[in-house]
Amino acid sequence: MKKNLYKLTAFLAILVILTPLGLLAEGNAWGEWGYKDFKEMIGYIPSGLKRFAEFWSAPFSDYTIHGLGNIFGYIASAIIGIILIFAVIYLFGRFVSKSKNT
Repeated sequence: MKKNLYKLTAFLAILVILTPLGLLAEGNAWGEWGYKDFKEMIGYIPSGLKRFAEFWSAPFSDYTIHGLGNIFGYIASAIIGIILIFAVIYLFGRFVSKSKNT
């Protein structure tokens, strides 16, 4: 088990380090379209998307942290994302295991 955890940690560390490679890509990443991008892609803006466009703004808009470079923003976003995913999985596992014991 410890060996598998080491491999997983090493793999995730490599992915975090390689994350800034996204800066070399042109255009937007799949699924990261704003409502204006939809206008260009499909010719109109869906009403629900337009209505809620300003409702939520990302904490690290465009993967940047004010005052720090793009590369650090990408790496910080990757690390925070990994932590959040593991937290959700952990909490879900705890919830499922408690419900099985009851």
